[in-house]
Amino acid sequence: MDKKILIVDDEEHIVELLKFNLSSQGYEVDVAYDGLDGFVKMREMKPDLVLLDIMIPSIDGFEVLKKVRSDKEIKNTPVIMLTAKNMEEYKIEGLQIGADDYITKPFSVKELLARVNAVLRRYNVNKDEANEVVVGDIKIDLENYEVTKGGVKLDLTLKEFELLKILAENRGKVLSRNLLLDKIWGYEYFGETRTVDVHIRHLRKKIEDEDKNPKYIETIRGVGYKLK
Repeated sequence: MDKKILIVDDEEHIVELLKFNLSSQGYEVDVAYDGLDGFVKMREMKPDLVLLDIMIPSIDGFEVLKKVRSDKEIKNTPVIMLTAKNMEEYKIEGLQIGADDYITKPFSVKELLARVNAVLRRYNVNKDEANEVVVGDIKIDLENYEVTKGGVKLDLTLKEFELLKILAENRGKVLSRNLLLDKIWGYEYFGETRTVDVHIRHLRKKIEDEDKNPKYIETIRGVGYKLK
């Protein structure tokens, strides 16, 4: 399999449990016990996926994720957040920052392995595509995860890129917020749709000439969004 996974967690028994089970599935596993060391290791090893706990020393998981998503070299790295806090606002915050999935401790090892496999599968499908979608003066390079407008490269997060991609591939079709949640985050997130609205708002600021008067992404009130 040769996929590299980095575990960033300060609970040694959790780390050992994850390391044992992931290694037995053929993954190459490395660990870090605090946020700063975790970020440094991400930049060094360029993992295929990161399991990132929120409550860790030095800098917490949210701050680590923000640093990852703003770092050009590793910003597209898939990240699954881990935490003992089963609170909705933590989940929303993690997803809005750019987490690919979220799992609450205590968790089933089988469920975690299934989520790891699902996130890697989605990421690899996207990475292997080698075509381009053009909408007006916007070009979406699906191979290199790049978007340009009028020849100028736009700095999109991974989730913003995926939102634009799915809207472009379904141009003219109304996509509901729940469908967007399911397709981009890979599972139904309890009907929580605010994270989609936040990402759409950020995306509009980057691709629209006037984000208050959008030319590309149209809001269909009470339903979702479509690309004109």
